[in-house]
Amino acid sequence: MRKTTVALAFALISTCAAAETIEQRIAPCLACHGEKGQSETEKTPSLGGQQAPYALIQLFMFREKLRVFEPMNEMAKPLTDDDLRIFSDFIAKIPKPVAPVDAGDPARMQRGQALVQQHRCDTCHNPDLSGKDNVPRIANQREDYLAKTLAEYKDNSRHGYDASMADVMAPITPEQIADLAYFVARMR
Repeated sequence: MRKTTVALAFALISTCAAAETIEQRIAPCLACHGEKGQSETEKTPSLGGQQAPYALIQLFMFREKLRVFEPMNEMAKPLTDDDLRIFSDFIAKIPKPVAPVDAGDPARMQRGQALVQQHRCDTCHNPDLSGKDNVPRIANQREDYLAKTLAEYKDNSRHGYDASMADVMAPITPEQIADLAYFVARMR
C-alpha cells in the first residue's frame, strides 16, 4: 500500500510540474483531499474552508520535512514560496465540508459537545470550529482523520506542531477521542 501511495505521489508531481493554471496544478491535491473540498479518502483531511495562513504553514512544513508524510513531502518538495502562497490562497477558497446528513447519535453528540466546551476547543478553533489564521478548521472534518490526529496529539507522535495540542489531549481518554471526533465531524 505504501509503495502504491508513493508511486501515485510521484506520478502526480510530474503532472503538477507540467500544469500551467492553478486549477491544473492543484488537481492532484484534490484527487485525495476532495475535489469539492471534502475528502472521500480514508484518514485524509478535507481541505475545504481551511484558512490560507494555516494551509501555507502546513505546505511549508511538508516541503521542509518538518511534518513528515512521504507523499506530501514529495508533492511539496518542488514548490517555491510563491507556489505555497498560491496554493494556500486557492485552498482557502474551496467550499468548506458539509455535515453528514445523519445528525448522529444524540448521546454521543452531547458527550462530544461537552468535551469541546470542557477543553475549550472553541477558544482556538472558534465557536463554530471554523478555524482562524494558523488554526485549522476542524468542523465537519472526516471523523477517521480527526480521531487519528487527536490520538497522535495525545501520544505526542504528531511532530512539527504547537505543543499546546499535546497538553490539551493529555487527559482525554481514547473513548473521549472517539466521541470528540464523532461530534466535530457532524457539527451543524
